[in-house]
Amino acid sequence: MARTHRIAWSPSAQRDLDDILRYVARSDSVTTALRLYSKLDDRIESLRSLPRRGRVVPELKRIGHMEYRELIVAPYRIVFHLRDHSVGIVAVLDGRRDLEEVLIERLAREPDGI
Repeated sequence: MARTHRIAWSPSAQRDLDDILRYVARSDSVTTALRLYSKLDDRIESLRSLPRRGRVVPELKRIGHMEYRELIVAPYRIVFHLRDHSVGIVAVLDGRRDLEEVLIERLAREPDGI
């Protein structure tokens, strides 16, 4: 039987997701926001059984932080880390932003989970 991992959201990642969905609902439609939520949720839920999927976040790898991985749901990036039997969702970010600046600033502010 495959081991399943618990999904834990950081407060900042939850705010990221809420902000993105609110923006999409206002700028496009509620239907589009719900579709986006479904795509993001499906990718995140896949981490329960495949927690090591995705790549190491390149912007953090350059400064020596290899513990953060990401999944892409274009143009969004879901940043997470593994701890024991849980997957910590630490950010959901628009990949069109300067992510190096955002991620490094969060890492300085919240060293235990971007």
